[in-house]
Amino acid sequence: MSGLLSIALTAPANAQPDAVAVAESLFNRGLADMLAGRHSTGCPALAESYRLDPRAGRLFTLAECEAQWGRIATAVARYNDFLALYSRMSEAEKLQQLERYKVALEQRDTLAPLVPQLTLSLPDDAPAGTVVQRDGITLERPSLGIPLPVNPGEHVVTTRAPGGPLHEVRFTIDKSDAKTIALEVKLPREEPPPDKPAARPPDPLGVPPVSDAKGAAGAPQSSGPSGQRVLAYVAGGLAVSGLIVGSVTGWMALNESSRADKECKDVGPGVAECDTPVAKAAGERAKDLGTVSTIGFSAGAALAGAAVLLFLTEPSPSGPQASAAPRLQAGTVSWSLLAGPRGGGVAVQSRW
Repeated sequence: MSGLLSIALTAPANAQPDAVAVAESLFNRGLADMLAGRHSTGCPALAESYRLDPRAGRLFTLAECEAQWGRIATAVARYNDFLALYSRMSEAEKLQQLERYKVALEQRDTLAPLVPQLTLSLPDDAPAGTVVQRDGITLERPSLGIPLPVNPGEHVVTTRAPGGPLHEVRFTIDKSDAKTIALEVKLPREEPPPDKPAARPPDPLGVPPVSDAKGAAGAPQSSGPSGQRVLAYVAGGLAVSGLIVGSVTGWMALNESSRADKECKDVGPGVAECDTPVAKAAGERAKDLGTVSTIGFSAGAALAGAAVLLFLTEPSPSGPQASAAPRLQAGTVSWSLLAGPRGGGVAVQSRW
């Protein structure tokens, strides 16, 4: 057999000298690896040698390497290539390759029945453009659904629909086996539409619901008094206090004045003649209480006017609550102070 492997034909006329030299080096290394049983490195080196310098001797040696490696489907194909090449040789070339021809014919006929047959089929609903690969080799539609020769051992078949995920199938096939595999195709995942907020049932009172799309920022805030209204409330409270102080001190001033009138008489502006010191003291207290009453009524009136002004000039609230609430129509308000020697007060007039 070694003699058969070392015989080679003359290089083709179109082979490049550099390519021939490289091919010869690869052939020698591949042949050495094959004879040493290192087929995983020897056979690829022989295949590259034949590609660079396609001589009959390199092709025959490559077929022998594939057969020894156990890749019998590839070996049968290489033997057939050699036999086809032999049929095109001249008589002189055939005579030179006769022994190889006999070996190739015998090997092909022996190995052909042992080649496994694999049938791959796609589902009927597989989308157009689905890619099928066996051991990294793409198989087009004509290669599907029919038995094809394959080397014994483990294989990987992948399918991928356009835009879909890769689906992988691993299997092992032995010599003389016939296996059919129905491939699975995973379709692209459809993204679910975004969830829509559930519609709220209508309010039995007829108030339309507030849309959840507004979020916390768009929801109406709980109503509360504004800062200006708070000031109006404070001013109103102080005004009431002032008016109460004015009323109380005014009433006390009237009592003291009434007591002094019974026992005293005025003889001139700012001068009073009283029968007893107590009556005179009552007159003095009446004057002091009258002053306090006047101040209380004046302050209360001023604060009441400020409270009314703040309340009437408060900005109208915005939003749905503002539209539902009745709005205060600003009118005209007038007020005046009433003060006298015996008391005072405040008069407020409004027009709505």
